[in-house]
Amino acid sequence: MGPADVAIVVAVLAVAAMGLRRFWGSARGTRDCCSGAARDAAPVRAPRPADTDPAHYPYETTLRVTGMTCERCAARVAAALDGLGGTWAEVDLAAGTALVRSKDPLDEPAARAAVAAAGYGVA
Repeated sequence: MGPADVAIVVAVLAVAAMGLRRFWGSARGTRDCCSGAARDAAPVRAPRPADTDPAHYPYETTLRVTGMTCERCAARVAAALDGLGGTWAEVDLAAGTALVRSKDPLDEPAARAAVAAAGYGVA
């Protein structure tokens, strides 16, 4: 086995290790699912609200969310907004928006902070 063969094997092993690191990190929620970049924020795991009757939410606010690239991103944003209490969020990935229904007027700075904590922005 010559030096060129050794270099190729080392390169293949390095790429495989990086791929496994990205897969494991995104599965645990510590890496972005799309870019593989490390996430500073802890994974967001909020239960979906039990009350999903739109008639029970008299207030609606639409937020333009930036940085979402897949359904998992949209689910993270929805979970972050649902975690505010008294809210129910539906995220439209294609439009880049989150419709936040709330029982009381939405605390928009708190909603922006929740989205930012999940690793995304609000335009």
